[in-house]
Amino acid sequence: MTDRDLAAFGAQSTAEQALHGIDLTGRTAVVTGASSGIGVETARALAGAGATVTLAVRDTAAGTRTAEDIARTTGRPAPAVEELHLDVPASVEAFTARWSGPLHVLVANAGVMDTPESVTAAGWESQFATNHLGHFALALGLHDALAAAGDARIVSVSSSGHGSSPVVFDDLFFRRRTYEPGLAYAQSKTANVLFAVGVGRHWAADGITANACMPGGIWTGLQKHWDPEVLAATMVSAADVVKTPEQGAATSVLLATAPELAGVTGRYFEDCHEAEVVDRIADGLHGVLPWALDVEDADRLWDVSVALLDAEARARG
Repeated sequence: MTDRDLAAFGAQSTAEQALHGIDLTGRTAVVTGASSGIGVETARALAGAGATVTLAVRDTAAGTRTAEDIARTTGRPAPAVEELHLDVPASVEAFTARWSGPLHVLVANAGVMDTPESVTAAGWESQFATNHLGHFALALGLHDALAAAGDARIVSVSSSGHGSSPVVFDDLFFRRRTYEPGLAYAQSKTANVLFAVGVGRHWAADGITANACMPGGIWTGLQKHWDPEVLAATMVSAADVVKTPEQGAATSVLLATAPELAGVTGRYFEDCHEAEVVDRIADGLHGVLPWALDVEDADRLWDVSVALLDAEARARG
């Protein structure tokens, strides 16, 4: 155990600070969406502490540039770069098939937000497909590698946006209700938390834990679908609570590595601490809704997700 006080960490802590005193030499990590935003800083911090990191990205050219930058700034070997399209199950399968050896950390960081209505080749709403089903399939495909680590951790990057919608099991893909980008995003972010709860219920005996987190308010490419006027106004009004990408990555890194959190699973964190369960997210940033931690919904989502992936695989033959 390192000489650390978790109470000292907070909203202003950076990913590098969250790793103070921790040596990750010999440990492996996969970070999805690691070529932009907080994914870059998550990967940089893990690599800087000695982990062997793989950047799982859609754009491998951008991933290669990121890997080179991480090597330059940390003095460590450049992370590996692997192509991964979370909304394409065959791409997820190819990624997991290429993996060999134990996996100690999986940071499910990639995501899309408030996208115009679109569906994948399987007919799945794109935000749910990318943010939840893709990461769910990735974790399933990497299960044996995670189990082989003996003490693996999954970090499921969610958002306070989950407070706008539970998972609507009767209409996951907006086939009967009017599509609303914000609600589709919220549903997918609730699913991210329920997935962490589900891992705790299904894989605890395999030594695999999972927790979800809210990174905080960070301006990245994630907001590219926002109305420019709304984005500009929000940037002004929220200026005093906005985090840097380095600060936004801190909670993910803490959950992935802190010895003090060994065995902790199925919880939701923000600002490097477990969040309070609330009836509504009054300030838009803090707290977790009960529906995101509901064990029955977590079990139901697990079963539904497995069924959807199985059906898609059968359809591909």
